[in-house]
Amino acid sequence: MRSATVLLSSLLLPFTGAVVAQAKPTGSTVTVYRCTDAGGKQSLRDTPCPKGQQQQAREMLRPQDAPKPKPVPVPTPAPGPVVATPEVRTVYLAPPRPMYECTTPDGDRYTSENGEGNPRWVPLWTLGYHAVGRPTRSTGSGLAQAPLQPAGPMRPPHGGLHRPMVGGGGTWIRDQCAMLPPRETCNRLRDRRDAIRTRFFNAQEKERDALRLEERGINTRLADDCGGR
Repeated sequence: MRSATVLLSSLLLPFTGAVVAQAKPTGSTVTVYRCTDAGGKQSLRDTPCPKGQQQQAREMLRPQDAPKPKPVPVPTPAPGPVVATPEVRTVYLAPPRPMYECTTPDGDRYTSENGEGNPRWVPLWTLGYHAVGRPTRSTGSGLAQAPLQPAGPMRPPHGGLHRPMVGGGGTWIRDQCAMLPPRETCNRLRDRRDAIRTRFFNAQEKERDALRLEERGINTRLADDCGGR
């Protein structure tokens, strides 16, 4: 009823003077009635006019709902290239291993890995020790023994460490060593590797095995402490 009323409100064209006979609506048409009362007021309706009113009828197409649009299939996006997730690696950097330069009493220099110079056996008198002539009781040989006493502070030459050993005439001391800067350590390692490669061509097979082992250790240390070069 409401949809027909909305449609009829737009149909304001004058009807023909002749009254059109009422027709039965079909599935695709509808009959519209134009009614005029005694006062001349007109109205449109989809049912016959009441008694006492002038009636005009017109058959029109029945309004139909627009067909529902078919759903548009959403295209499935093509699979993109598989991007591999980068592997995260945690690298722990160890501090560079130090190298030391040691000096012998004669002024010769050499390198050490642990900072301890080569040990040397020296007589105690070179360290300032001498026998003090304090009388003691005689022994069976008839000679009086006088113990050794330091003449001053016990300071080994060249700043080396002293380690008293068994054997009353001397002691062990070590050469003095100083730690090299990291850059100088890397330079010394490269120099040693060059010397190994030069020596390798003239070395015997047994010596070559030792040189290969030493060079492999130097390369590992250069990679860890000196950027691999």
